Order: sequence, then structure tokens, then C-alpha cells
Amino acid sequence: MGLQRGHKVSILGDNCREWLYADLAAQCSSAVTVGIYPTDVSGQVKYILENSESSFIVARDQEQVDKILEVKDQLPALKKIIVVDMRGLRRYRYPIIMSFQEVEIIGQELHQKQPHLFEEMVAGTRPEDAAIIVYTSGTTGQPKGATISNRNMVAMVGGLSQVLHFSPKDSFVSALPLCHIAERMFSLIFPMWAGCTVNFAESVATLQDDLAEISPTAFLNVPRIWEKMHSNIMIKIQDSIFFKRWIFKAMLPIGFRVADLKLAKKTVPIDWKILHTLAYLLLFRSLRNHLGLLDARIFVSGAAPMSPDLMKFYHAIGVPVRECYGMTEMSGISFMPRDGEIKIGGVGKAIPGVEFKIAEDGEILQRGESVFEGYYGNPEATRDAVVDGWLCTGDVGEVDDDGDLRITDRKKDIIITAGGKNIAPSEIENSLKFSPYIKEAIVIGDRRKFLSCLIQIEFENVSHWAQNNRIPYTNYKSLATRPEVKRLIQGEVDKTNDNFARVERIKKFVILDKELDQDDEELTATMKVKRTNIEKKYRQLIDSIYGSN
Repeated sequence: MGLQRGHKVSILGDNCREWLYADLAAQCSSAVTVGIYPTDVSGQVKYILENSESSFIVARDQEQVDKILEVKDQLPALKKIIVVDMRGLRRYRYPIIMSFQEVEIIGQELHQKQPHLFEEMVAGTRPEDAAIIVYTSGTTGQPKGATISNRNMVAMVGGLSQVLHFSPKDSFVSALPLCHIAERMFSLIFPMWAGCTVNFAESVATLQDDLAEISPTAFLNVPRIWEKMHSNIMIKIQDSIFFKRWIFKAMLPIGFRVADLKLAKKTVPIDWKILHTLAYLLLFRSLRNHLGLLDARIFVSGAAPMSPDLMKFYHAIGVPVRECYGMTEMSGISFMPRDGEIKIGGVGKAIPGVEFKIAEDGEILQRGESVFEGYYGNPEATRDAVVDGWLCTGDVGEVDDDGDLRITDRKKDIIITAGGKNIAPSEIENSLKFSPYIKEAIVIGDRRKFLSCLIQIEFENVSHWAQNNRIPYTNYKSLATRPEVKRLIQGEVDKTNDNFARVERIKKFVILDKELDQDDEELTATMKVKRTNIEKKYRQLIDSIYGSN
């Protein structure tokens, strides 16, 4: 079909087997795979196809094909759209479209003629060749395409495999978009290395049920999913009968006590072991089973900081989540706590093969064979990112006495108040999001006299609370503007404020009357807040907070 070494093959669609087949097929042909988020609109799809100079694109279904057709006339390099699910496309009369099945038939015919061609193509791949291009989340502008070579990926997974020990008996559940480096690593790179099984969740919405059905041995996800699972537990407990609520309140402190001892590397006394066994039988086992994590032994949170309160909760119920640290430009994970070295708020030590140091301004610098090759078609951004062999991460951190790294915040997000106090907003935001009633929190205060916050309520949980309290509403906006809801959220803010110094407390907050949305350029595809866009968009609202002081 004309695919050559170095050509780009984009993949657009939800997670499925064919996504990985297409990814491997391109890499084995010495071509380069480019993942596109399935939630991207046509303009964003056009940007990535154009920026990466993709020759082919594999699309999941009609919805994704329509996005491509909308912009195909502006993409002269695009040769073919290869479609996995042809339902709804039979009457489309575009020569550029062909089915995934057709490509497989062509491959079978070619294999009969040249039975050794595939092995020869695989053998022709080189360590220094680009294997994949992963686009960054674009929190501060247009996404940049990070080029990652075969050598980069092998170095990363080789180091990580010395920290996380997997076997062919292990299994994962693929739920995050496969174009995200963390999901690509746990759904393709690591399973190819260790021989693990990959299962696909039907969707993020059904993840809880899918986990219960599959019962994986390892689970990686972003803090937002861990927060959602926690809030579901808390709401179900509130609605349960008195006896179950009593069991929960009585057993949870036992879990916290034992978790604190283990995290402090102290011996758990025999009486507490007995109490913990009782708590496990009465509560923790059923909670783990409800989460679908009863058989899991490795739990990882990544891509963003996790609330210490949330992490303590999971450790208390017997789900010892560990936070990792990495980035696209490091081919995935570069810091991961070893077994027995998990700390609340820490991301552990660098994996084998990764060096790091803290710059004078606190920025984390990293180097090693897993450092990416550069941003595709953007040498200027590459020069800014890699200086004298060191990758400038843009993250601020510190190292404790044990040599473990703790991430403070993004360098650009550090707030400097009018009084000159440096504040990391993510710690406050994560504490607020531990509440089952708060979905997003954006702390404001740079060069201001005090901190304020824009809050998006967790609609499902707050609406449930409103129904129980007979508070009428019709939609998100009518619920968010209710005075009773403001009092509810004020109580949650007060709880968070109790955990912080006076200068770090939220003095005023506003509940947003709409949900933040990716289509409105407020969130990235991985649900990270685009802080700069939000501060611009809600500038008038923010000014009114401080103007009324």
C-alpha cells in the first residue's frame, strides 16, 4: 500500500485489540505510530495529522471517520483511512476509505508470496529509529509531538521491570486512552516485555463493573479515577443500612492505624494484627471486591499528584497505591517506589538507568537512554527541553533523607502571593477533591492578597445529596447556584483549610455554573485542567472575587 520506513501511521479510536495490532504493525514496518485521542474534535485531529505528516490513519468507527472526512481536503499527505468497524459506512463513496479486514486480506496474500517478509521487516528495525510519536496534553498551548525511539522504550521498560516484577500470569485492564504514554506502556510495552494479558474496559463509565468482572492483578490509573472510585464508596456507605454504616465507621480507623504503622516501617503489634484481620473479614475484603481489585497486588497512580488523604484511605482498606512519576519525554515512568518503600506524597527513587538532579530553582532535571529524541518538527522546543543532555521537566521537587523524590508542583503553576509566599496549589486542590462533592478545584492567588478557588461540584453526588435533602433543581446550573449547595461546599472548604497554614487557606470560592469541558478548551483529553485557559476565560469572575474584598 506504499508504507515506507519512517512514514507516520495515526490511530484514532477507543481502546481495542485492533488499536494495538495497528500500533505493532507500524512499528514492525519501521514506520512510526501516532496516537490521537478519540475525544478530539475534527480541528484537533487535523492538527495532529498535519503536524505529524501522517500518510495513513486507522479509525475505529464512523464517528471517527466523519471527523477525518471533514478535514481530509486539507491533508494532502493522507493516503488511506483504514476503518475497524465499517457499520454505517457501506454507502460512503470515498476511495480513501478501506476496511481493516481488507488490509488483513492483502497482508495474508502478501505473506503467501513472501513468507519471510514480516520477519525481515522486524529484523530491519533499528534501536535509534523513531517508534512512536506521543502528543503532549497541551495544557499551555498546542500539543507537541514527542518522538520516542525503540531504544527509549526498551531502556524505560528495562529499568521499570527491575522495580515492578510482572509475569505471564499477570493481567491489566486498559481504560485510559492508548495514545497516552502511561496507558501505552501498561497495555503494550510492558505486556510485550513480560508476557502479561491485556483486557479492554468497555468504557471509563463501565470501568467499575469491568474491573469486577476481570479482577486484574495490576491496576494503573490517574487520580481522577481513584477519586471517583472513592466517592462512589462514600456515597454507597451513606445510603446503606445502619449496621453497615456502623461497621464502616468502626473498622476504618483500624485500617488507618495499621496503614500508618506499615508506612512508617514499624512492626504491627499482634493485637492490631488480630483487629485488622477482623476488619478485613468484615469490611476491607468486600470493599476490594466491590472495586474489582480483590486479586490485584500492584496499584499505581500516575499522570498527576494524588491527594494524601485519598492515598491514606486506599492504604487503610488494603489497597496500597503507590504514586509514580514520569512524563512523555521520558518514555513513560522514571520514578517508582519499590515494594516496602511507599510513602504518602512521595514518588520513590529513579528507576535503573535514570539519573536526576534538582536545579537551583528546584526544577527536576533527568537524563538517561529513555529521554526522548525530540519534538517532531520543532527543534526550538527540543533545545529548550533538553539542555546539555538533561531533560528540563518543568516540575519542582525535593529529595528526602532516604533519597526519595517528592513533587511539589508544576514550575509554572507555583503561586507567589502579594506577600511573597510561594504556594503549591496542587496540594490544596487535591485536598479539596478528596471531598465526594467536589470534582475540580482551581486555586487562584498569584500576586493576590489571599487565595481563592473556582470549584466544580461532582454533579452525581451533589444531586444525590440534594434529593435526600429535598432540594429542588433541574440541571447542573440550577443545582450549582443553590444556596444550600454553597453551604455544603463551604463545609468541605473549611475541612481543607484546617489542614493548611493561614496563608494557604481558601478565603473565598465560587462554584462554577457549568461543568468544565474538553470541547471548550478547559480540560485536556486526560482530564487535566488547562489552568491558563480557565484563568483567561473566567477573568471577570476572578476579578469580582478580589474586587469585592
